[in-house]
Amino acid sequence: MIPELKNTTEQKMHKSIDALKADLAKVRTGRAHAGLLDHVMVEYYGSMVPVNQVANVTLIDARTIGVQPWEKNMVSKVEKAIRDCDLGLNPAAQGELIRVPMPALTEERRRDLTKVVRHEGETAKVAVRNLRRDANQQLKDAVKDKLISEDEERRAEDDIQKLTDRSVAEIDKLVAQKEQELMQI
Repeated sequence: MIPELKNTTEQKMHKSIDALKADLAKVRTGRAHAGLLDHVMVEYYGSMVPVNQVANVTLIDARTIGVQPWEKNMVSKVEKAIRDCDLGLNPAAQGELIRVPMPALTEERRRDLTKVVRHEGETAKVAVRNLRRDANQQLKDAVKDKLISEDEERRAEDDIQKLTDRSVAEIDKLVAQKEQELMQI
């Protein structure tokens, strides 16, 4: 019962950290990366699909993303979808290739983005702490139902606390890395 609980709690904590990594990847730095356009939706024969399902998204250089739709008639639709998304990008079509230059970040925008990054980190920490609370509650219930002894409960709580501490340290490290990345010019 206890090893099972530790395992599931650890897996859920890893999922929280993975979700944080995904959220941090969406925060735009001055650098281009192909994943930036993953959530941009474009109309394709009556349904909305992600850009990467109707076009080839590549990096032209460190500050430019290249988007090449697979069908010629999609160029203007993809360009409009990128322009209308909330990323503040200004795509330019050159024949069948759409160039998406990354605008340089202002100091003020960098500070705003670090606040967003810290908030994402805090949300992830809250999720991890909630997992710890749930696990500890399950242990208390097991003691009450006489499935485990109080000594076993204490040892398991210590282990879960260590898991929590490791996860929070990992979250802090990810947030610090992203902040450093944002503040580079």
